[in-house]
Amino acid sequence: MSLDIIATLSIGFRRSLVNERTPGGHLQRILRPIRIRNNASTIDIICYNLIHMTDPVETSELVAFTKTVDAKSLSRAAAELRVPRATVSRRLARLEERLGARLLRRTTRKLVLTDAGEVFYRQACIALEAVRAAEQSVRTTDDIVRGDLRVSVPPMTSAGLHAMLCEFAARHPELRVHIHTSNQHVDLLRGDYDVALRASSQIEPGLIARTLLRDPIIAVASPAYLANRGTPRTPRDLKSHSCLLGFTRGELPETHWPMTTGGKLHVEGTFFSNDIALLCEAAVNGLGIALLPRDLVSPHLVSGALVQVLVGVVGAELHIALVYPERTFLPPQVRAFIDTVAAWIPRELTASQPLSSPAPSSVGTKKTARRSSRKRTGGD
Repeated sequence: MSLDIIATLSIGFRRSLVNERTPGGHLQRILRPIRIRNNASTIDIICYNLIHMTDPVETSELVAFTKTVDAKSLSRAAAELRVPRATVSRRLARLEERLGARLLRRTTRKLVLTDAGEVFYRQACIALEAVRAAEQSVRTTDDIVRGDLRVSVPPMTSAGLHAMLCEFAARHPELRVHIHTSNQHVDLLRGDYDVALRASSQIEPGLIARTLLRDPIIAVASPAYLANRGTPRTPRDLKSHSCLLGFTRGELPETHWPMTTGGKLHVEGTFFSNDIALLCEAAVNGLGIALLPRDLVSPHLVSGALVQVLVGVVGAELHIALVYPERTFLPPQVRAFIDTVAAWIPRELTASQPLSSPAPSSVGTKKTARRSSRKRTGGD
């Protein structure tokens, strides 16, 4: 393995210690050359060995380690790598010996990452991605984008976004595009996905976010439902109404609706779905009151199929962000996708219905998780 990759591992490992607040991650002792003492922490030893090792870590050892973690089994990792199980075990033992630390605890039933192994795993994924990106840059001698692109998107996406995704795939016929739709936040640092569109401003450490859109979330119902059940005038009135509830990142429905003045209001649901388009259809069909993005319901507001209720009282702002891992080497397919999305947003805003008091888009402005964290602490 090259010295650049070793540097990526050691620097990234130290950054992770600070971000993760890992016990024993004393930055001052790590940054300067140290002599291993009897009371040095496991993490200190790993960092020291990464920087000073004369027998560098091999890529095959990192691959064996990350595959074993992902597969949760030595046998399955060996099958995926098409090597004997003993080979994977030997590479793991050699890696732990080089680092001077235990990364995995092996029992008869399962493999468990140690604290040091958890942090090292994340940086190993980044280092391997850098190797793959370097290999691809050497192979690519033209402007054709190849390989695989794995994208996670939330269910609350517009028809314009769907068209953009199809247009992107058609423009790059030699690229395999994998689109996964889910309410769950995928772990981009594990390497299962390259980039994600998220309906949230909450970003984990180690990720970069570009805010693409800010869309008001409003309460709506059909005229037929309101004629039958009455129009709510105050938040308290919602207690006597049927509410159509979606799911957030967990398995439980979102039973607390945001107030524009701050705080949340508890509501009772009669219809539940993690498909936001279905919730919109349920509202149009008079099943109850739903809290939905204005961009989604705008055509129904124009046609009169839906009416906004509790204007200026119930609602919030939905943040749609493009999120991807913070790394030195960005694969060509990821860069191409980011550029396509950044170019698509202005066209989408021009073509769509104007939003009420829209906030300016920050496309092209990167913000790391640490900056986001400081901003949120200041009252975001």
